[in-house]
Parts: sequence; C-alpha cells; structure tokens
Amino acid sequence: MNPNQNLKEIAKLFLRLGITAFGGPAAHIAMMQEEVVTKRKWLTEQHFLDLIGATNLIPGPNSTEMAIHIGEEKGGWKGLVTAGLCFILPAVFITGIFAWLYKEYGQLPEAHPFIYGIKPAIIAIILGAVFPLAKKSLKSIGLIIIGLIVLIGSLIGCNEIYLMFGAGFSALFLAYWRNKKLNNLNSFLPLTLLQIDNPAIFSMSSAKLFLIFLKIGAILYGSGYVLFAFLDSELVSTGILTRQQLIDAIAVGQFTPGPVFSSVTFIGYQINGLTGAVVSTIAIFLPSFVFVALLNPFVKKMRDSELFSAFLDAVNVASVAIITAVCFEMGKDTITDWRTILIAVLSITITFGYKKMNSVFVVLGGSIIGYLLTLI
Repeated sequence: MNPNQNLKEIAKLFLRLGITAFGGPAAHIAMMQEEVVTKRKWLTEQHFLDLIGATNLIPGPNSTEMAIHIGEEKGGWKGLVTAGLCFILPAVFITGIFAWLYKEYGQLPEAHPFIYGIKPAIIAIILGAVFPLAKKSLKSIGLIIIGLIVLIGSLIGCNEIYLMFGAGFSALFLAYWRNKKLNNLNSFLPLTLLQIDNPAIFSMSSAKLFLIFLKIGAILYGSGYVLFAFLDSELVSTGILTRQQLIDAIAVGQFTPGPVFSSVTFIGYQINGLTGAVVSTIAIFLPSFVFVALLNPFVKKMRDSELFSAFLDAVNVASVAIITAVCFEMGKDTITDWRTILIAVLSITITFGYKKMNSVFVVLGGSIIGYLLTLI
C-alpha cells in the first residue's frame, strides 16, 4: 500500500478516536483493539498485547503511547508522529476551549447528566476488550497464578509499576531456572528514569513551566489520578495553582475525550494563557514520543528471545489484570443505582452480542440513555 495512503488511514482513525474516545486509558485501549486488531487487522492480537505490555514498562500516558506504537507499526516514524498528534490534538483543542471559558467566566458547563450514562457504557467496552486479551495471554497455569497475584495486588492498591516489573522478572528468572542457560539473554537495562531537580519557582516563565511538565511526563507511571497527585505537589503546594483549579482541571480531563493528560492544557492556560497551554502540552507529551521511538524496535526482539518472551508474557498478563482491577474500581464508583445498572447491562449485552458494532455507538447510546433517565 502507498505510504501516503497509510498515513491518511492512520490520521483518519486516530482523529476519530481522539474525538470519541471517552473513559480513560483502559477504554481508549479497548477501542484501539477493536479498530486495529478486530476490524482492520493491522496487528495480531499477540502483538497488540505485547505493545500494551511495553507501554506499561515506560513512563507516560498509556493510551497515547499505544496510539504512537500503532502508528509506528503501520507507518514508520511518520506514522508514529501522525498517530500521536491526531490522538492528542482533538482533546487538547476541546480542553483549550474549556480553559478559555473557565478563565473568562469562572465556571464549567454542566455535563454530569451525559457523563452519568457514559461511565457504565465505558465499563462494558473495557470488558469486551479484556476478555479476548485475557484468553490470549493466560497461556499456562503459571501465568494464571501471576495474573491472579497482580489482580489482588492492584485491588489492594499496590504500585502498578512494581506489579508489572515484579511479574516480568519473576517469569524471566523462572524461565532461566528451567532452561539453565543464558544463551538467549542479551543485556537488558530498564530505561533509567529521568531525574530533574525540582526547579525553584519564583515566576512562572514558559521555560520553567516547560521543565515542570517535561519532568512529570518523563517520570510519571500510572493513571491520570497519579498525574493529579504530581500536579498537587508541583503546583498547588507551591501556590502556583489553587486546589479548586486543579479539581476543575480533573473534571475537564474526565468529561472530554482523548487522553486525560490533556488536563495539563487547561492548567497551563490558567497559569500563563495560550503560551502556557501550548508549552505545557508539548512538554507533558514529548517524552512519550521519545520513549516509544526508542522502545518499539525491541518489542519484537523480546518476543523472539525465549527468555524475554517469558518476561513479556508475564507483563502482558499483569497488564490485563491491572485493566481488570481498574474496571472493577470504576464499577464500584459508577454502578450505584438502578439506572446505571440498567445502562451497564444493556451496554454489556450489546458489546458481547453485537461484536461488530462500533464502540462509539455504545458510548453515545449510554450518554443519551443516561441523560434521559436523569429526567425521570
């Protein structure tokens, strides 16, 4: 296929996902799985799983990094850039509009009635994606045990990165112990976390704002909620941002599509206007492009190595377990009354009963039903 045609397909897909992908990283990855594995056959289910595992080994927003990985697989470095930008920019643009409205009028528009129905529908989409990935990843009794341990650890609040690397290295050592040889073992050094001393903040110049968000993008593991803990420490505690502004930024990140990290656009705008929004957005996402570009070539090599294939299998199982735990926690917070139970049951029935139906329609249906039920 013509390389330019590939880029057009990548841009078209990730622009649409950037506009319609609600619900956080687990939901975004579920939608990508449907599009690039089930519908378009760009990737095998196994390679898609391997890429999920790879994104969990590096800092940064997982769903954005998945988009960048898929772009590189389909269109090389141009595809990498195209997929990443097309997935990020719609969320940034929408968040920028909310940031301007907030700064001008001091409040956000009411979106709760629509979000009310989206959240149960998102859970159905995640379950629909996790089920085939779980069947693919649980290849042995040992991997099932690792998955259960990670699931329990995630549910009781253990750090995701410890669970991920713990699962991977446990499987690696077990595989070596079984084989009693190092023939396939090449030197492997995890990416060293970039340590930048916290810059002293006296005035919020664009350079200092860039450094703060570059540092966060380069060392942050975990979900968007971990991002907000970092922001509280870096900006609220130092008096640059009020806690109410941070809470409102979290709200914007939750009810806009695309990566939750687009909340940083909102925050940058409140601190330093349009310049602050642009600088903050570039800084938070830039490390993801760099990390994926460095890591992507090694994913297939790891799969070809017997020992590191065991490492990758365990990381994949851990990834599925963590997504399942996220889904469970979302369900506890979201499915709280007969209305949300009804939306969840309908969404699950449609997701599993009509597998060819685009997940966007499930999200839109949940949103509309949620809105109508709140009128009762």
